[in-house]
Parts: sequence; C-alpha cells; structure tokens
Amino acid sequence: MQIVGIGLIATFLAILLKEQKSSVAFLLTVFVGCVIFLFLIDQISHIIHMLQKMVSDTKINMIYFETILKIIGIAYIAEFAAQISKDAGQGAIASKIELGGKILILAMAIPILTAIIETVIGLIPTS
Repeated sequence: MQIVGIGLIATFLAILLKEQKSSVAFLLTVFVGCVIFLFLIDQISHIIHMLQKMVSDTKINMIYFETILKIIGIAYIAEFAAQISKDAGQGAIASKIELGGKILILAMAIPILTAIIETVIGLIPTS
C-alpha cells in the first residue's frame, strides 16, 4: 500500500509540476522510481534466498542459477532505464536500451541453451 500511495502522490505532483517545471517533474519521477525500487530490495533479497535454497536442495549447478538471476536482473534494469528514457520523451533511446538488454540476455543464455542441447543429444540413442 505504501508503494501505491507514493506512486499516486508522485503522479499527482508530476502532473501539477509538468506544466510549470517539466525538468523538476521528470526528476521527481526518477526519484520516486528509485525510492519504490529501494522499498522492494528486501523482498527481492528474500526471493533470491528462497530460490538459492531451492536450487541447492535440487543439486542443480549453481552457475545456471546465477546466470538466470543475471538475466532477470538485466531484464529489469533495461526495462527501468527504458521507462525513464520514455518518460523523458526519448523513445528512440528507450528502444536502443531495450535492444541492448535483449542482446545481453541472449548472450548470457547461450551457455544454458548449449547445456540443454547437449543434454537432449545425450538422451538420443545412437545406433
């Protein structure tokens, strides 16, 4: 509820400020976005610890888990940066940020895809 309240108040203030001081409205938007993210850090940490425990219980190689966490992090950071760029009226830059994030995700996913393909090939009986 705190996040919703902060978001709604900031939205109202940004609308009021946008007509008179658009740069201040933009800074308010970025600041509130960062504050909301900081509110969520404890929850994110809790989720990561739960996932780590689940992975260690299943004996999955930690390198795959770490790679997946990095991929998720890249996706969220790229989305956050793209949204800030869009808020600033820079749609072209936002598109490039999104493209960069997607390419980084694909590059990081290659080892996992390779392991999956090798596993599937290993399951296929050879004559």
